[in-house]
Amino acid sequence: MQSLSDSKKRLALSIIDFLSSSLKDGTLTADDADNIEIASNCIAEAFKVDASDKAAVSEAVGSQNLLSIFSVYEKLKGKAGPAAGDASAAPKAAPEPTAINPEAEKLKSAGNAAMQQKDYKTAIAKYSEAITFSPTNPIYLSNRAAAYSASGDHAAAVQDAELAVAADPKYTKAWSRLGLARFAMGDARGSVEAYQKGIDFEGSGGSEAMKKGLETAKKELARMEAEEDNIPEDDVDDAPGNTRGGGVPDLAGLASMLGGGGGRGSGGFDFASIMNNPMFASMAQNIMRNPDALSGLMNNPTVQGILNNRREGGGVPDMSQIQQMMQDPAIAGL
Repeated sequence: MQSLSDSKKRLALSIIDFLSSSLKDGTLTADDADNIEIASNCIAEAFKVDASDKAAVSEAVGSQNLLSIFSVYEKLKGKAGPAAGDASAAPKAAPEPTAINPEAEKLKSAGNAAMQQKDYKTAIAKYSEAITFSPTNPIYLSNRAAAYSASGDHAAAVQDAELAVAADPKYTKAWSRLGLARFAMGDARGSVEAYQKGIDFEGSGGSEAMKKGLETAKKELARMEAEEDNIPEDDVDDAPGNTRGGGVPDLAGLASMLGGGGGRGSGGFDFASIMNNPMFASMAQNIMRNPDALSGLMNNPTVQGILNNRREGGGVPDMSQIQQMMQDPAIAGL
């Protein structure tokens, strides 16, 4: 059998602690005591742990029990519905943290000192060590979120801040850091929701810092929504002459200049039939994609010659002239 890792042994002790606590807090009745004892003994034997070793159990459980940690997991798992940061539903408060671990507090203080020195890499490392003692401590998570934001890793900051507000929605600093991180990620709407939640939990209208963050996020959200609602000029087809919609060529105008129309008549050529020519069709498509190509076409010597002939009363170009124009390498390359 493969040797069990220390992590799995600690988890086994945490499960035994949960079962024992469920008897003590009234979750289970005395009638269940025998079943719990049998289950605990089986787990201890299978995982080779000693549930009577209080020091080992304390080290495994840390400052928060298994139920507290699982409650945070459930909140995060439910993010597809009302999330911890969803403004539509106030999250329920998680169980209060139990005893503070002195070693974890030392690590938090070391992380705070590193933040003062702007040594964000060290701060993140110290907060991470503190989190190993208390995985759902909102202060440690929120502080690491601040360090991640300061170092430019806003995605990691969002993740930590969301964990922190799920662990303790009343810890408003975490909402502020979530608002900042989401804003930096370009999620103005999410930022507004986070700041608003922070203000709601602060009460009395919220702190000045929280209100300022909310105001900034709202302005950015309004700007983004206005930008989304704005119709680009290229989508508007109201320009006169030989261009439409901000420079898209009007090939019907080009046909008129060359003397063509929708069909034959008055000695003109059938412009529609020319569009069946693969080379001309390709050229037309290129002009539609690149309005500047029309300028190159109109400045072409062959086209200029046809237009000058039209101005001097030479009539509309015949098909031989059109074919000559299409054989011009400069035009064929459009």
